[in-house]
Amino acid sequence: MADWSAQQYLKFEDERTRPARDLLAQVPAAQARGVYDLGCGPGNSTELLVARFPDAEVIGVDSSPDMLSKARARLPACAFVQADLSHWSAPGDADILYSNATFQWVPDHLVVLKRLLSGLKPGGVLAVQMPDNMNEPSHVWMREVAKEPPWTGRIPQSAFARDDLFSPEDYYDALKPLCAHLDIWHAHYQHALDGAEAIAEWFKATALRPFVDPLAPDHRRAFLQAYIARIAAAYPARHDGKVLLRFPRLFIVACR
Repeated sequence: MADWSAQQYLKFEDERTRPARDLLAQVPAAQARGVYDLGCGPGNSTELLVARFPDAEVIGVDSSPDMLSKARARLPACAFVQADLSHWSAPGDADILYSNATFQWVPDHLVVLKRLLSGLKPGGVLAVQMPDNMNEPSHVWMREVAKEPPWTGRIPQSAFARDDLFSPEDYYDALKPLCAHLDIWHAHYQHALDGAEAIAEWFKATALRPFVDPLAPDHRRAFLQAYIARIAAAYPARHDGKVLLRFPRLFIVACR
């Protein structure tokens, strides 16, 4: 699969940054010295951390060279590290591990979250937000269209590999023994977008990538046309012509 595209991702920067702000607002730490933005992307969430903790060393971690290039240009005073979060470990003096919309892509992410939380010093905070939208029409129709000809056999099974998130109860039972305080909640955003085409543009930066990246250009265009036709029926236009993209997200704030 091709590298992530920071340019495509930032087409909806305001909407993508809103849950990052909401997560950060619930981080209880008043001060911090070592803050890590896990899956920092193009630096929009890192920028929030720098503003919240101006005296801290804020370090962004991401696996994408393109995302890191944009993040470094955006925040030249910050350090950024290319790493796979499946294997990355925080230094022992880390105060905050923060992650906006990343761990849903990490295999066995609950195991990784437990490892990261258990490695924090007392008082450290693990704050995570993950999209919980695999059963929304936007994602159901990706999978359904991919099963139709002529794309059957052209799209690898790995495109279907992303699983649903666990239940809040599962996260609670797994993480609570490792921390003094744990807060878990859902939020359902309703993003007003410019039609079904805009929904496709949104997900071309993220969830559609495993489906369209392996396709030749002509098949990619046809796949997107079929996908847009399906989701146009699922997201009807409102009175002003906008469509509302319902976007559930799961939030976790664990204090060691």
